[in-house]
Amino acid sequence: MSDVAELATLESDLPYAPGEEQYPSLALANSAFTLPGGHVIDLLGTPAATNEWLAERDLAPADTDMREMCATQLRSLREQIRALFASRVDELPALPAALSAINEALTRVPTAPLLHWDDTTGPYRAAPHPTTQVVDHALASLAADTADLLAGPDAERLTACGSDPCNRYLLRHGRRHWCSTRCGDRARAARAYARRTRGDAE
Repeated sequence: MSDVAELATLESDLPYAPGEEQYPSLALANSAFTLPGGHVIDLLGTPAATNEWLAERDLAPADTDMREMCATQLRSLREQIRALFASRVDELPALPAALSAINEALTRVPTAPLLHWDDTTGPYRAAPHPTTQVVDHALASLAADTADLLAGPDAERLTACGSDPCNRYLLRHGRRHWCSTRCGDRARAARAYARRTRGDAE
């Protein structure tokens, strides 16, 4: 099985966290997650996997020739989004670098061919490389989605999964603080075990 196929199997085995289908930025924040035992799965771990992730969300054509540099940019944006989500959930000031990264991504999409300068032939105008354009549009879309989520009414429902070691974020419904039934079951089992252990100690 290829790395991409294996990642797709793991992703399909783990259901979307509440809110991911509405907010692609939430899905991006959750695209690297920790399984019990500390094993980390990164759905953007390779250029091919990154392209597949973007294509599934209509953020890039399936046949984009994704490069490692582009995948790295998306992974970097993911970390800045996670930092902003953590600040919002923990009611802490936002990291200036995270805010700057989102605002920079929002302004990355050029509206016209840019001016370039060749040492031999002189100035000329040209659009960015097609793959770069695709990635810039994806980054801008995800940054805009992040801003919409954090500045909108749903920000009140943003929370971190309450089942260790899961590191995913979700939009809370009622009192639910888990990203999946699996995490909820694990959290309840851990609480029951803690109660039994305390009872035995007494």
